[in-house]
Amino acid sequence: MSELFEAAFSSVNIIPTAMLVFVMLYWIAVILGVVGLDYFDLELEFNTASEAVTSVSWLNSALAFFNLGRIPLMLFLTFLVLPVWTISILANHYLDNSSVFLALVLLVPAFIIGLFVAKILTTPFISLFDTMEKDHTSASNIIGKLCTVIVAADGHELGQATIKSADGLLLLNIKTSAGQSVRKGDRAIVLEYDKPHKFYLIEPYQND
Repeated sequence: MSELFEAAFSSVNIIPTAMLVFVMLYWIAVILGVVGLDYFDLELEFNTASEAVTSVSWLNSALAFFNLGRIPLMLFLTFLVLPVWTISILANHYLDNSSVFLALVLLVPAFIIGLFVAKILTTPFISLFDTMEKDHTSASNIIGKLCTVIVAADGHELGQATIKSADGLLLLNIKTSAGQSVRKGDRAIVLEYDKPHKFYLIEPYQND
């Protein structure tokens, strides 16, 4: 174990190890309720000018091929970092490599292999998140109901809340109206669903 620890934090493996530590800290933060599952998801807004159409189409196709956009970014990154870290550790060990430059070169094929491994490992999650998305698009019956905040949110920062549905607890991505904020444990009223950005607009519930 000590040899693995030394190898992981050696100069030739420090980059993939740093990525692995970042992923681990993220999931700890999710478990503690500090951030939500979609905290690092990107909301991309592309310029649709004619000269950019081809490049945008290519990028969208590439993202879709690797399941990005259909699963949370950090879930994909987790399954990408794990094989990249493993390949880096094994490659540098069996090549007896101490060159940082060579280690960086080896990261390129490791990253490419990791992308395809991540695609395979994340594919089973697509149906789960598609079902969750379907629940959102047909969840007009939760508008006007109370939810419980589990990750703090305001008008700019995305948070998360839970609400009871016929199938159990439903997890919502949330934001508040401008100038308002909610903290973990607060109760709030669901106002509407922002379909393009995939979050619910809520406001704090004042129990008078």
